[in-house]
Amino acid sequence: MNSFIRSVVFAGTAVGVLDGIAAVVSAGIRGVSPDRVFQYISSGILGRSSYEGGAATIALGVLLHFVVAFGAAAVFVAAARKFAFLRTNPLIVGPLYGVAVYFFMSEVISALSNVSRQPRTLSGTMIGILIHIFFVGLPIAIIASKTSPKDVFHT
Repeated sequence: MNSFIRSVVFAGTAVGVLDGIAAVVSAGIRGVSPDRVFQYISSGILGRSSYEGGAATIALGVLLHFVVAFGAAAVFVAAARKFAFLRTNPLIVGPLYGVAVYFFMSEVISALSNVSRQPRTLSGTMIGILIHIFFVGLPIAIIASKTSPKDVFHT
């Protein structure tokens, strides 16, 4: 398998699982069920009707969640192939990338979607940032540092 694809598959799968678990646990602490977490994600496309769609909208939410995870992984892995600093300093750039992904998701993707946005709270923002540092940015950067070729001309 091509090293770029292998890196994206490993990182995207890891992030999809880790971030999904973190989202479900974080929501569960607030009394929100796992099905609602993924229906919220599918509401980005379907709007409020996603909450009445049952298993189909839950499955769509899971699919969309993994599409985003693979997209975030692909962006970082592509950049890491071009810029060695990203590959060689995963403990520095990973957390920064996680924060960047958090704000991109909350300010760009959510704004362009059909989700009903709630007012931002400091605690919610901090929890979201921490989840993205440890369960998005770091795993992607670490996996990219271990699976990306050192010389991008020999892939």
